[in-house]
Amino acid sequence: MISFLRSRFRAIAYAFEGWWHVLRTQRNTWVHSTLSIAVITLGFWLKLSPGDWAIIILTMAIVWAAEFFNTSLEALTDLIQPKEHPLAKISKDVSAAAVLITAVASILIGLLILGPPLLDKIRLMIEGSIF
Repeated sequence: MISFLRSRFRAIAYAFEGWWHVLRTQRNTWVHSTLSIAVITLGFWLKLSPGDWAIIILTMAIVWAAEFFNTSLEALTDLIQPKEHPLAKISKDVSAAAVLITAVASILIGLLILGPPLLDKIRLMIEGSIF
């Protein structure tokens, strides 16, 4: 049992090493990080429902996973084909496109979930002010 637990802790440590590698080496992850923090902060301010939180969290996780898969595929492509090659370019471009698709979808989902309550709050703030 102890060896099983040690192997699980080692696996988690390796996962965090991978996470740190992506944060350290991929510029787009800083955009993802900033936007994730902004969305979470906005969600708390807007007092999202549990269902909305579930969708937001799932959406963010999909974007992050796509970025991690993209980084992994790029590293593997560079290992297999260190020189420029048309197929290596296709591999990298397609995996980058997958990240783009998830990012655009997350923006649309964010607008659908956060947009209406945000507009309501802004409207209430404007109506409550002296203009």
